[in-house]
Amino acid sequence: MAKHPVAKVSELPPGTRRLVRVGNIEVGLFHVEGRIVAYRNVCPHAGAPVCVGRISGTSLPSAVYDYQYGHEGCILRCPWHGWEFDLRTGEHLVDPATRLKAIPVVPPASPASEQLEPIPIEREGDSLCLVLPGESPNP
Repeated sequence: MAKHPVAKVSELPPGTRRLVRVGNIEVGLFHVEGRIVAYRNVCPHAGAPVCVGRISGTSLPSAVYDYQYGHEGCILRCPWHGWEFDLRTGEHLVDPATRLKAIPVVPPASPASEQLEPIPIEREGDSLCLVLPGESPNP
């Protein structure tokens, strides 16, 4: 597995995003509610570059003529068709079974867990590294 440094955690202040690319893989990194989350930059609906969409809140379920707005900074809206996804979970707001392709952001694997499936993004101190299985390690 090869690790490709893509960003520093310090470069992602709360409420920001960063698009990174390694080879043919493009990933959106988001700092949402104190956590770094990552998603493939592909909308499950029509393949749009979803990670460049607007980040905002959304209308919440409420009584007729009672408009409530919430989840500010947690909703990603696809730029092509306006589908809304919760950045905290990757779920589509109307159909939670439809999700963005999440990429876990975790600490580096311990020696005991190296036999498990590779983790695509590792957090090493202030660095975030995209881990691509099947590649030779970086020299």
